[in-house]
Amino acid sequence: MNVSQFIVNVNSEDPNRLGTFYRDIVGLAPQPQIGENAFDVAGATFIIDGHSEVSGANQDPPRVLIDFFVGNLTAEQKRLEAAGVKFIRTAGKEEWGGVISTFVDPDGNYGQLIEYQPPAS
Repeated sequence: MNVSQFIVNVNSEDPNRLGTFYRDIVGLAPQPQIGENAFDVAGATFIIDGHSEVSGANQDPPRVLIDFFVGNLTAEQKRLEAAGVKFIRTAGKEEWGGVISTFVDPDGNYGQLIEYQPPAS
C-alpha cells in the first residue's frame, strides 16, 4: 500500500465541543485548510466530525486509544489537570520503556500521554 496521507477521524455528537477541547485544552495545532475541527498531530491529521449514528459518550473507550508521545509527560499532565482534565492513569510504567498517563476527553474517549524512557541496559 502506498499511503499519501494518514488521517484519524473521531466522530462526536457534538464535534465543536470536542474540537474546542483538543484545540484549546490539549493544545493541538489547527489545520483550518482541512476543516474547522482538523488538527496536525506530528504530521498526521486528526479530524473531529459528526456522524448520524453517533450519540452520547463512547461506550467502549479502551477500544481506540489516542496516543500523544510527549517529551515531558509530567509537565503536560500538570497543564491538562490544571485545565480540569480528568486522568484515570498516572505515569504508569511499561516494560518497553513507555510511561503512560491516560485522560478522558469530553466524549469519554481515552487519550494517552506517553513519554518514552528506554529501559536501562
